[in-house]
Amino acid sequence: MRYFVRFSYIGTDFHGSQTQPNAVTVQEVLEQAFFTIMRTSVSLTFAGRTDAGVHAEEMYAHFDIDNPIDTHNMSARLNNLLPHSIAVYDIFPVKEDLHARFSAKARTYEYRIVTYKSPFLHGRTARLTPNLDVDTMNEAASLLLGKHDFASFCRVHTDVKTTLCNITHAQWTITHNPSPQQPSAIFTITADRFLRNMVRAIVGTMLDIGRHKISAADFQTIIHARNRCAAGQSAPAEGLFLTHIEYDF
Repeated sequence: MRYFVRFSYIGTDFHGSQTQPNAVTVQEVLEQAFFTIMRTSVSLTFAGRTDAGVHAEEMYAHFDIDNPIDTHNMSARLNNLLPHSIAVYDIFPVKEDLHARFSAKARTYEYRIVTYKSPFLHGRTARLTPNLDVDTMNEAASLLLGKHDFASFCRVHTDVKTTLCNITHAQWTITHNPSPQQPSAIFTITADRFLRNMVRAIVGTMLDIGRHKISAADFQTIIHARNRCAAGQSAPAEGLFLTHIEYDF
């Protein structure tokens, strides 16, 4: 039987989502919690990979097991074992051909920025300089829409077969007079797939636009260059959240 797990995590405490040697990851901690309860190994397949320090408000994973489980009881028992930085919301059976990664129709990320010191948002937003030109940043964001080659915003030496992605939404919003619990600016982006480091590279380059270091026309040239060296530096990891994954359940 195949089950889906819906969960979230704060990435500050982890060296990314996927298991890797000599590092604490979200997958490792979750799988260990399953093993403690079930006394059998469970292999989780995540909907996607997040880098060290990146957060997920909504993440899915699937696992296969021979016998049915009490999903409600399992969620409660997992949450009793898991650290405060990981929460399981739901476990439910799905068709055996539904895949957490390959069956996802779209994913949405938010990049959250504060322009002031906030102890409530420390580690969960990027603190950057104020007075960004958001209108010009949104002009550049519109150039992302559609199916394009995003090699300029992809980490080099990855094993992907294509760097084509279809972006359906990309927009900056500003919170005027934000409280200490609110980000000052949020960039929201939705696509059918994302490349490694793609959102942070896009945000870092667009911040150069907001600071008038480059223009929206320069941004279009960077997209067409298909060269990571053409784009700006990646924005800090702590501002990035995976917020939604869409499936046809």
